[in-house]
Amino acid sequence: MTWYQTITLLEILFGILFFGLYVGYLYRVWRVARFFRQRPHGVWVKFLLRHLYAALLVVALLGPSFGAMKKEIRTIGKDLYIAVDLSKSMDATDVQPSRLEKARHEIQRLISRFNSDRIGLIVFSDEAFVQSPLTYDQNALQLYTQALRTNLVPNAGTNYGPVLQLALNKLGQHSKPEATEQKARVLVLISDGEDFGGDIDQLARQLREQNIRVYTLGIGTTDGSRIPVGRGYKKDEEGKTVITSLNPAPLVQLAELTGGQYFEVNNRVSEVSRLISAINSIEDEMRESRTIDVTANKYIYPLALALFFILLDVLLTIKLIRI
Repeated sequence: MTWYQTITLLEILFGILFFGLYVGYLYRVWRVARFFRQRPHGVWVKFLLRHLYAALLVVALLGPSFGAMKKEIRTIGKDLYIAVDLSKSMDATDVQPSRLEKARHEIQRLISRFNSDRIGLIVFSDEAFVQSPLTYDQNALQLYTQALRTNLVPNAGTNYGPVLQLALNKLGQHSKPEATEQKARVLVLISDGEDFGGDIDQLARQLREQNIRVYTLGIGTTDGSRIPVGRGYKKDEEGKTVITSLNPAPLVQLAELTGGQYFEVNNRVSEVSRLISAINSIEDEMRESRTIDVTANKYIYPLALALFFILLDVLLTIKLIRI
């Protein structure tokens, strides 16, 4: 037999106090009865009865557990990948302190708001890599986020094709053969929108067919800024300083094609709260269901006996002094 609760020092002290006060009460009754030259036999019945139901109430509170019963355990939630653009243009400072610094801050905010869901991290430019697989480990995700730099991946411009294909491979139904219809799978793509890759329509349609929604977060301004490189700024082949600016068009298109939404972050506005609300509105799915054996709490039996003896105590009238 096991117990759901353990007896504490406070409960022990309460029991000692109850016993001491009741013994004091019995002593007073005994003195009164002795004064009238009578024997208070009935008070001992009450004494035993009250201590019996007090003990039964304590046992019920402790929760005696024996035997076993089946209990179903369900795990529900979402699978969420955050893909962040690490191309050189993310070092631009039109969003302070830089686009990438701002993205890191918003990613950490996203992670903290979805602590009951599995979250993974993807980094990309013209190639895409899984920085962290789906996990519940918030601390590991925060550490990976803090380590994001534009030099983590090869930099030949931004291409959304590889990151969308990687998300499809990781979140697609073929990655979970037992699933019939999964709705709570999300890709959050964070970028400045400068896509130098090919057509993404086909990949977007495949994502939609797999019920994977893509929410895009554009970081930057349409005015743009220069890209810091060493002590200077990035220049093109003609030696002119490159100006990078936010291009929301491909991000809006991608979100619309997959049933997601486009949001924006810059120095004046941050729509991350709306992004969080949109993801929260997606219905969670049951990822796992299993049955385990647990001991059954039988508190009801000592409680029922205690109530019976309390009722008996109320109904049982004992005349202590006969005159």
